[in-house]
Amino acid sequence: MPRTVSHPLFARLYPRINAFAEAHGSLDHRRELLEGIRGRVVEVGAGAGANFRHYPEHVEQLIAVEPKPRLRALAERAAGDAPVPVEVQTGLAEALPVADGCADAVVLSLVLCTVPDVAATLAEAARVLKPNGEMRFYEHTVSPRPRHARLQRMLDPVWRRLGGGCHLARDSERAILDAGFAIERVRRFDFRPNGRRNPSSPMIIGEARPSRAILERAEA
Repeated sequence: MPRTVSHPLFARLYPRINAFAEAHGSLDHRRELLEGIRGRVVEVGAGAGANFRHYPEHVEQLIAVEPKPRLRALAERAAGDAPVPVEVQTGLAEALPVADGCADAVVLSLVLCTVPDVAATLAEAARVLKPNGEMRFYEHTVSPRPRHARLQRMLDPVWRRLGGGCHLARDSERAILDAGFAIERVRRFDFRPNGRRNPSSPMIIGEARPSRAILERAEA
């Protein structure tokens, strides 16, 4: 399995897209995502390292995994300004380059919409977590509004092509539950950076922990 992914146009545009989102509210989302997180953390699909500066001082080590070379280079640059120790690694969400049960927390930030295999990604998150570990997630998702969801499904093929493989109509919350995680906290909201709802507006931020079923499978 290759360890890198190439979406050169999207990787070139993404820092500008992220800067626009941060200027209109996503900075607060990132702070909310990471509030109180501690210990050894694995961030899956770290992109250009936009989360790095928001990790609290209680984080002992951050292992940031990113498959896109251009974004990974930006993440390595961002790591130098992070308030916590950051190690940027090459790897895929479906095959994380870290040991079983090594992480106090796993962070998924705008990742589940893009990965080719959501179930495998979440299985990897469960694999690397300690039994008492937590998974933090910040994702856009399919709309609970039927009309908006239909629009998302209609636009999905074009959106994927332009957005580096990003899917509009994935139900990220349901995928987390189906993977065997117990969601302890979730906030659902529309992110409207220009004041209007757009195809990717429906968002979730929350925290989940491995369920008993996941822990039993790991022990088997």
